[in-house]
Amino acid sequence: MKLGIIGLGKMGTAIAQRAVGAGHEVVGFDVTEAAREDSKKSGVQPVSSLEELAKQCRMFWLMVPAGDPVDQAIETLLPHLQGGDILVDGGNSNFNDTTVRAKKLAEKNIFFLDCGTSGGLHGKDIGFSLMIGGKKEAYEKLVPLFTAIATPNGFAHCGPSGAGHYIKMVHNGIEYGLLQAYAEGFHLLKDGHYKDLDLEKISSVWQNGAVVRSWLLELIHEIFKKDQNFKNIVGKIQEGGTGRWTFEEAEKQNVAVPVIKESLKVRKQSREGQESYATKLIALIRNKFGGHAIEKKE
Repeated sequence: MKLGIIGLGKMGTAIAQRAVGAGHEVVGFDVTEAAREDSKKSGVQPVSSLEELAKQCRMFWLMVPAGDPVDQAIETLLPHLQGGDILVDGGNSNFNDTTVRAKKLAEKNIFFLDCGTSGGLHGKDIGFSLMIGGKKEAYEKLVPLFTAIATPNGFAHCGPSGAGHYIKMVHNGIEYGLLQAYAEGFHLLKDGHYKDLDLEKISSVWQNGAVVRSWLLELIHEIFKKDQNFKNIVGKIQEGGTGRWTFEEAEKQNVAVPVIKESLKVRKQSREGQESYATKLIALIRNKFGGHAIEKKE
């Protein structure tokens, strides 16, 4: 299959690389020339404009930040698209925006799939988890591509337009809560009744047979191998918006989500100067799985 990828950052390039590795042809565009040049290392054929991309491809994968960048890319592409073309938004867009975009494109006989994409930086090597919404007929055309990009058994058609991004939104809300629980627990081990506990050893033991074992715990163990004190780390936790959308949707649907609500509160407080050992650990975990920036003390 021939795919056009828009947005050649870390995630976009990783998706392109997996597609190329499975024998698909990938043409790519990014607003920066450096990213276009660097994508050649992954087997991508870069082009310098979306118009040129549209001349070569009938399937497109958007991997750009949520909001205006998605709309801008669609508006630029639209005059050059043909009926039956398929656009996939693989970023963390708000599901409400997704349904509006899908309806608008459907009026021009263009398919729009929303694809919640999980796996972070490690997805390049082990494959991604893909939660896909939109027309089933468009999804079925791209199954070979999803198979290449996802980890084994790691993708599914989840429902109509918006469903993929809705599910990824909830996924990220759960992630907020999990990170908060792990961080608070290790903070208590660090500064609790017993002093000088070996957190690397404890996290290693928990990975083997414990109820709380997980990939996040594996990443925490890797962090503790290098450092358990975090003296030069600033404990500010940023957020991409999806966790807050999860809380807002829960309130709208009258569903109680106290854990997610509290994790959002802690993140906000961390950016206001109320950092702790726990917030430092969360910042380090986010860097580990997603490459999110960490502030360090001079």
